[in-house]
Amino acid sequence: MQQLESLTREARALANGEAVPGTAEAEVARQLQICNACRYCEGFCAVFPAMTRRLAFPQADVHYLANLCHNCGACLHACQYAPPHEFAVNVPQAMARVRLQTYTDYAWPPALGRLYQRNGLTLALATSGALAFFMLLTLWLRDTLWRVPPQTDFYGIFPHNLLVSLFAPIFLFAVLALALGVRRFWREVTPGQEYEEPAVAAVRTAAAAEATHDVLRLKYLDGGHGEGCHNEDDAWTKQRRVMHHLTFYGFLLCFAATSVATLYHYLFGWVAPYDLPSLPKLLGAVGGVALCVGTAGLWRLHLRRHPQHGDAAQKPMDRGFIALLFFTSLTGLGLWAARGTAVMPALLALHLGFVMAFFLTLPYGKFAHGIFRSAALIKWAIEKRLPSRLKLGDD
Repeated sequence: MQQLESLTREARALANGEAVPGTAEAEVARQLQICNACRYCEGFCAVFPAMTRRLAFPQADVHYLANLCHNCGACLHACQYAPPHEFAVNVPQAMARVRLQTYTDYAWPPALGRLYQRNGLTLALATSGALAFFMLLTLWLRDTLWRVPPQTDFYGIFPHNLLVSLFAPIFLFAVLALALGVRRFWREVTPGQEYEEPAVAAVRTAAAAEATHDVLRLKYLDGGHGEGCHNEDDAWTKQRRVMHHLTFYGFLLCFAATSVATLYHYLFGWVAPYDLPSLPKLLGAVGGVALCVGTAGLWRLHLRRHPQHGDAAQKPMDRGFIALLFFTSLTGLGLWAARGTAVMPALLALHLGFVMAFFLTLPYGKFAHGIFRSAALIKWAIEKRLPSRLKLGDD
């Protein structure tokens, strides 16, 4: 009988768009009700002013607010109701648990959503190792493993068309899976469900520009005061923001280097590898160093971070993502130093293994948080330009 009543309550909550009792979403809704009464942290980040526009927190709003949270930790250290208080308010940790659930729920195809919970450090390194081993075995069978390629040409080791046939489908699938996943998320939380489309359209351009500005500056990693985030204690630190910047822009520069090299190859017939001062080499060198430093810094900060600042279940996924980016950049820089030597083929196989593993796990790993968070920032930039739902009496 109790089980039937529980199922009935769950079905009623789902039908009404409410958080199901006993779930991570319900815990966030409980804590936000307390925060909404207190409002001490209202100026800390976008989460709290967005929260004050609501009297209740249905599941869609919880998913939106969870992805708007940047996990800076400021509200936890400022909260008078944080553990060990009986209210046990820990917004960063509760939000982190919901974020993982949103990645799982909105994943495409849905059957692969559970990979978010399994995509850990061991899986990431094992996938990289297996792919690198396959390529090393190929070189060994062709008797080219320790042979210095002519003119230090990468395509003398692995033909260009072979690399394209391997990486293009994986990259396109990763982009498609992320796009469809975030589209499902946007359809649930979009302001279009709350406001008339003409009102949304009137502010969309300005909102998109503001959200882009906030994403590129990582605005909400400043702790709400411009002093930085918390990491392992009550002290402010800007290290998390700096390391995120190095990682983010290092990755973009490396991606830009690959994109420019693709244009060089197909438009001008200029075949890799390229030398300084070519644009692909400049972008790749600067991006590779930034990515190496940034991911090494994030790894160190992640190991030292206070356990109450996040969800322990996500640590393997976070560290797997950091490790893949670090070793991708490190082996890429190593290839530059190893050109024309006997270790170049083996190092190239290892680098390609890390790159392929990164893109294989891309739709179901930590990379998704940037995409979902950007969508949440766009929603907030639109929402705050429109009349409050509370003033309209919609609740």
